[in-house]
Amino acid sequence: MSATTDPPKDGFQLSQLIYDTRYRSMTIQIVALVLFLLGVGWLLNNAAQNLAALGKPLSFGFLGEAAGYDINQKLIEYNNQMSHGRAALVGVLNTLLVAVLGCILATVLGVFIGVLRLSNNWVVSRLMTVYIESFRNVPVLLWIVLTMAIFIESFPAPRAFRGDNATASMSFWDSVALTNRGLYIPKPEMYSGSMAVVVVFLLSIVGIFVFGSWSRKRQEATGQILPNFWIKLAIFFVPALLVYFLMGRPIGLELPALKGFNFQGGIYMRNSLIALTLALGLYTAAFVAENVRAGIMAVSKGQSEAASALGLSPGRTMNLIILPQALRVIIPPLISQYLNLTKNSSLAIAVGYMDVTGTLGGITLNQTGKEMESLLILMAIYLTISLIISSVMNWYNESVKLRER
Repeated sequence: MSATTDPPKDGFQLSQLIYDTRYRSMTIQIVALVLFLLGVGWLLNNAAQNLAALGKPLSFGFLGEAAGYDINQKLIEYNNQMSHGRAALVGVLNTLLVAVLGCILATVLGVFIGVLRLSNNWVVSRLMTVYIESFRNVPVLLWIVLTMAIFIESFPAPRAFRGDNATASMSFWDSVALTNRGLYIPKPEMYSGSMAVVVVFLLSIVGIFVFGSWSRKRQEATGQILPNFWIKLAIFFVPALLVYFLMGRPIGLELPALKGFNFQGGIYMRNSLIALTLALGLYTAAFVAENVRAGIMAVSKGQSEAASALGLSPGRTMNLIILPQALRVIIPPLISQYLNLTKNSSLAIAVGYMDVTGTLGGITLNQTGKEMESLLILMAIYLTISLIISSVMNWYNESVKLRER
């Protein structure tokens, strides 16, 4: 078979879709996509017919029916009289909460451990190696269950805080209570004028990024280094505090207090949420640490030697020279770790945390008998979350790539 790359003189011909190398790959991809969609359509149609024969026609109307069950951890208003769709939304938000907190924890710990893994201190380096190998080679489900067991057995019950001879006490000026049921922290109470403080606070965060960009350009142009940390700290706190006091302190705190058999008031974070987040974060941090170590080792050793010759400390060398160059190696596998953590959060039901797998893929599925519909929605939810994470991280990866001039 011969291939041509020059267009025929009499114009485009259908045979070019097969014989012309410029169109052949596109033709193969289109045919493969059509065959795939036809296969999926055939499977769905076959499943729908079989379900209809069993008296269970394919339908998503169950999402509007009353759920009839409670959810112990919720970020939005929900009760058992609300719909299965609302319960699924609560589960999605719970999944996103664990995913976001877990990714942040895994990133911070992973970078810290990955850097220490390359430390010249033999003891520190070996301790980090033990941590990495221990977490990587034990199933994450065991770490989740172990962390939950530690929370239940190690921390006092609420009754231990009661009475004159209490065996436990609240922390941080009697504002935080850590029990075997979870963590109780103060809850902000918004009064008139509080939005002004919130707006100024958000603008301060934007100001930190603007100042950081300006400071970096100024340093590149003049070589002068500003006390960025203290300036950013002032930008973060001073404007918001000034507006807070000028507006008459419009934001208060609702403190948790022991009433009856449990604490009331404040923000309640269940032990299942804390245990799941910690376990997923610590487990994923071991993999992130190895990615960070590989990224740092991929940077030429001459970079560190040149920085040392310029008089830069090891810390500044790592922050200003090594890590920025290592990002191009770290980010691609980091995307996979974020996706793994998000999908591993579906193990939440093992410790009683109601994520979307526990609500839509668990209780709703069992109550309604809509296995096919529930699992299709569940797959679509995880697929959407994964695609969003991949898109955001790929965009960031493009922004940190080395560009040749």
